[in-house]
Amino acid sequence: MELDFIKSSITGEEMYYGKHSSGLGVYIIPKKDYSKTYAIFGTRYGSVDSKFVVPGEKELTEVPDGIAHYLEHKMFDQPDGSNVFDKFSKYGGNANAFTSFNMTAYLFAATANIEENLETLMDYVQSPYFTEESVQKEQGIIGQEIRMYDDNGGWKLFFNFLNCLYQNHPVKKEIAGTVESISHITADYLYKCYNTFYNLSNMSIVVVGNVDAAKIAQVIEKGVKKNEPFGEEIKKVYPEEPKEIEKNYTEQKLSVAMPLFMLGFKDTDTGYGGEKLLKKSIEINILLKMLFGKSSKLYKDLYEKGLINNSFSLEYTMQPDYGYSSIDGESSDPKAVYDAVINEVERVRKEGLSKEDFERIKKVMWGQYIRSQNDVEDYAVTFMQHLFMDIDYFNYYDVYKTVTFDDVKNRFDEHFVKERSALSVVNPV
Repeated sequence: MELDFIKSSITGEEMYYGKHSSGLGVYIIPKKDYSKTYAIFGTRYGSVDSKFVVPGEKELTEVPDGIAHYLEHKMFDQPDGSNVFDKFSKYGGNANAFTSFNMTAYLFAATANIEENLETLMDYVQSPYFTEESVQKEQGIIGQEIRMYDDNGGWKLFFNFLNCLYQNHPVKKEIAGTVESISHITADYLYKCYNTFYNLSNMSIVVVGNVDAAKIAQVIEKGVKKNEPFGEEIKKVYPEEPKEIEKNYTEQKLSVAMPLFMLGFKDTDTGYGGEKLLKKSIEINILLKMLFGKSSKLYKDLYEKGLINNSFSLEYTMQPDYGYSSIDGESSDPKAVYDAVINEVERVRKEGLSKEDFERIKKVMWGQYIRSQNDVEDYAVTFMQHLFMDIDYFNYYDVYKTVTFDDVKNRFDEHFVKERSALSVVNPV
């Protein structure tokens, strides 16, 4: 396997990258003088992907909600009965995995024996072993996990918020599914999803740390098991999502110390990935900081009135087929915070955005990108998340430099629309 090499003239970062004959994407980012290395082996497969057409087939496959997360759990079962975590511990590796809406990832962090840990990672992710007995046993474990999250204030706040914004899109459904949905998962379903989404042409490996790229490439080459790449993409099927939100307010009572809130705006400019999506993300993140960030007038006013505290945070979440901006935190009066946000949006709509603020916040965004490269874990995960949206995170600057004040003004008018905003609240019992 031959890898191409690129070095950023802006940041000095280096990367070796290429595609294995199996279709597996390989990205190695050496970080000299770093003690820790982080490797992530991921697939473009998450909780929203419950309806799909397998390449080479014509019929739609529909599987129970929560199966991507269930499959992640079951991947740690080994045919010989051994424990994967024991293998990593032997080599000083700290292993983990996660499932999100749009990806499943298996990973490890280590300061030594990187090649041995990488061999272990590649081996178990390519060695599925499911039996009906073990699948049924896992239902009790994951069912308990689902019930545990039912009492988690932050978790319920988030999904209640998504259920306000979305009418049909499966992003509104909890990642682990429900106790009812997982009761229908079988070994056959798991193998069907594994053989579809864990085809190496749908997967990538990212390694960031103090490594020898040539040696890492050799380990990956040797570790690839027989795999025929798909000749076409997996067709994922999602329901049509209207621009209108489902509702603008929801409230729930749970065991929390003080009221929690999450408010935000539904993004309706969707249907694309790549550089265009990255540019939109930069524009909205600049706007969030300009309007509501810690240097903004609104933040100062809310803080001085005691309506928010240091838990206040901002985020824009993007995918090709959905997106939303969110503001969350703790407040004695969440509705007052929501009203203040809407009033600030309307004030800015009348008076206009500050170009001086735009220039300052744009520089802050660049600083955040540079800092993200200092943490090997954050860098690797963020790189793969962008990769699965067809975004080249390594060349962030090429898109960043094109963002203008006019772009941000246009994005403000398009995104911050009161009729597409919602507030989710969790109050103390």
